[in-house]
Amino acid sequence: MAQKAATKTEILNNMAEATGFNRKQVASVLDALGAEINKGVSRGGPGQFTIPGLCKIVVQDKPATEATTRANPFKPGEMMDVAAKPARRVVKVRPLKNLKDMVA
Repeated sequence: MAQKAATKTEILNNMAEATGFNRKQVASVLDALGAEINKGVSRGGPGQFTIPGLCKIVVQDKPATEATTRANPFKPGEMMDVAAKPARRVVKVRPLKNLKDMVA
């Protein structure tokens, strides 16, 4: 049977135990990290944020697409309409070497 993912409370308690800080201090550190990520990925920021040794968070701007007609992959010979999509910003999280090594 697979283990469940840790809850926010469990994460805060485990980090508090490991660092010797109290739970409120750990929560404030995570809130500050969230604020720094927001500065990095929001409009006007550099569009990326790196958590050293873990991951790189990058924002990509996707252009708008027009409505088109394409072949239906499920019904050969038939055509299907593909709806237009507006321009959008997409968040990508890329693992760094240390994170990849944790999984292996």
